[in-house]
Amino acid sequence: MRFSEQLKERAKDSWDKSLNHPFVKGVVHGDLPLETFRNYIMQDIYYLKHYGKIHAFAAAHADDFSVSASLAEKAKNTAQAELTVHKEHAEILNITDEDIENFKPAPTAYAYTSHLYRASLSGSLAQIIAAILPCYWLYADIGQKYRDEKPEEEIYRNWIQMYASDWFQESTQEMIELIDDLAAKASDDEKEKIIEQFVIAKEYELAFWEMSYTFETWLSEK
Repeated sequence: MRFSEQLKERAKDSWDKSLNHPFVKGVVHGDLPLETFRNYIMQDIYYLKHYGKIHAFAAAHADDFSVSASLAEKAKNTAQAELTVHKEHAEILNITDEDIENFKPAPTAYAYTSHLYRASLSGSLAQIIAAILPCYWLYADIGQKYRDEKPEEEIYRNWIQMYASDWFQESTQEMIELIDDLAAKASDDEKEKIIEQFVIAKEYELAFWEMSYTFETWLSEK
């Protein structure tokens, strides 16, 4: 069994729950309220700003220049994705520049990005990749699982097809292969740290759906 397969197996319950979460099912069936999807997009714009920076941290950690270049390219693509998300969804979801400027993340979004920074500042390259991999891999699986679904709402169809696209699937596979290459050179103790980073990040992916679906807020705001 490849190391990446071991990672996925360790997160199996969380993975299954993510693929079948009411938020995802609502998108697939087309009956998720647009206001709920808007909440998710706002949280995701915040997340992507930091996710792109984590790729840059990873690029700086890499000894192999080709790996650095690849991760730097992914950092740029993540930034472009953020701009595309805003541009394509802003009018439909009534998201303004002012909304983004004044946005405050929900606890889970803040905690998830904080976890990524912790991996970047205190961990190895393999640990950083392990922390950012679930976001790639889970969305790629959603794209594969639901690629033939055609929800009536166009914004939901486009969302599914983006993750089903060849370029996203290929980008995800590159990250899976990278974690396998890095793990092949890691000690047993390091492998356990890699697994921990991956599993925690995967739990945050599931929590991100729940946060968006339930409009999670800080306790003081309730």
